[in-house]
Amino acid sequence: MLGATGGAGRALVAELVRQGRRVRAVSRRATGPWPKGVEAVSADLLQSEDVRKVCRDAAVVCHAANVPYSQWQGVLPAIADNVITGASAADAVLVVVDNLYMYGPLSGPMTEETLRRASGSKGQLRLRLEETFLAAHASRQVGVAIGRGSDFYGPQANSAVNQLVITPALRVNTASWIGSLDAPHTLTYLPDFARGLITLGTNARAWGEVWHIPSGPPVTGRTLITEVYEELGQLPRMRRLGRGMMMVAGLFNRQIREAREVLYQFEQPFVMDASKFEQVFGATFTPLREGIRQTLSALRSAS
Repeated sequence: MLGATGGAGRALVAELVRQGRRVRAVSRRATGPWPKGVEAVSADLLQSEDVRKVCRDAAVVCHAANVPYSQWQGVLPAIADNVITGASAADAVLVVVDNLYMYGPLSGPMTEETLRRASGSKGQLRLRLEETFLAAHASRQVGVAIGRGSDFYGPQANSAVNQLVITPALRVNTASWIGSLDAPHTLTYLPDFARGLITLGTNARAWGEVWHIPSGPPVTGRTLITEVYEELGQLPRMRRLGRGMMMVAGLFNRQIREAREVLYQFEQPFVMDASKFEQVFGATFTPLREGIRQTLSALRSAS
């Protein structure tokens, strides 16, 4: 498990342990705590020999490593090359965690066949990475499956949902939402995403393709915020962060400045279609209210 300390990585480690599978959790510092039985290993994914060592003897390598937006262009392609080489040397299947940036602004739901029309540098980079991984599969260098989710929420998620909605609500503050409060938006619950990734890594039918992981019906920011506050027994309090406010905030925060490229995802419907996965493997997903309940419970326990 590469990138084990990120949101997707921790969710995947937890689900693998729950299923009784052996897990090697790899991160730059291997910080815990980890569930009992997890092998925690430190590695620098920019060092090819480090990646080879941590992939050794693995049956499935899951690549969930990420870096701040400002480092994407200089770091992610090099990591991708090292991960492909490491998984290949181990004769392991490579499962890649991905997002939806490569599709660009759309007028309808996204499927795996949707044309890639990214206009910004981040979306174009995600497209190049997709091509790199699928080319490695096509050349038989390594078996690859790419699993995509939308905006994450859940325990351990470092996401807009957790940062702008759930954490403020827990602190009895006002929740915020980017763009439109009333545009439908697909949200991916991290434990559901982890189960989907395991399906991809353990089914040869999935290899060589891109898969959208089932994530439940899209919801609006207004509905999400209302559900969170109702679960807490509070009256909803919300505000909208428009493009102008994001531009001002970006003057003082580089991550926010970098995020302006993907504001379109919150200003209009942003819906991921996962029917391909559902038809092949079946699908179960956690209802929004239950996902919120579990997330709130975990965050309360951690505080």
